[in-house]
Amino acid sequence: MKKAVAPISLAGSQLGDVRHVCAFFNSDDEEYRVLLPFIKDGFECGDKAVHVVNPGQHHNHLQRLTAAGIDAAAAQRSGQFELRTNTETYLRDGHFDQDRMLEFFEQLASGNAGGGFPLSRIVCHMEWAADGQSHVDNLVEFESRVNDVWRRHDDVVICTYDLAKVGGDTVIDIMRTHPMIIIGGILQHNPFFVPPEEFLLEVRERRARRSDVRLKTAV
Repeated sequence: MKKAVAPISLAGSQLGDVRHVCAFFNSDDEEYRVLLPFIKDGFECGDKAVHVVNPGQHHNHLQRLTAAGIDAAAAQRSGQFELRTNTETYLRDGHFDQDRMLEFFEQLASGNAGGGFPLSRIVCHMEWAADGQSHVDNLVEFESRVNDVWRRHDDVVICTYDLAKVGGDTVIDIMRTHPMIIIGGILQHNPFFVPPEEFLLEVRERRARRSDVRLKTAV
């Protein structure tokens, strides 16, 4: 449940009570330079850390944490730190289920998670969605829907995107589903954000138009 919380330093600015963030980076080095101070601060504050990374990135990610002075192994043993892969998290059984993911994040939320942590700082690598149009369509709808979860909790959720792997149309949709954005290494309120009730209507109308086109083409 939302409560009065102190601002959190992130990417050259202060994160207030709106904490669903999309972050666009041009390289891994840029991403870690921007996010590691925020990640380290979370460990030091005793917050829960959940990092969802690309397959094969576990070792490099742990090395980056160690280089920043974070004892990831001790944090994993205590339950403070969870390291997951994005394909296992988002594509369990080989497909993306929006309702399942909404339930997953609700369980991670600070009001429900066990362990007594004040809040969760969640960082998710989202490149898995670039592998197919169906993933992208479901993802942008999910990113809008999940705002209803995060507006009720104090957790920070950062969805990171590699600009080299995500198409321009997808970047625009992702921007429109997050109230906060990191671009150029700086956190700011997102002027392109569209509330879920408006965005979801648009997405479903867009999907219906595509279905109509496919039906007409097949005739």
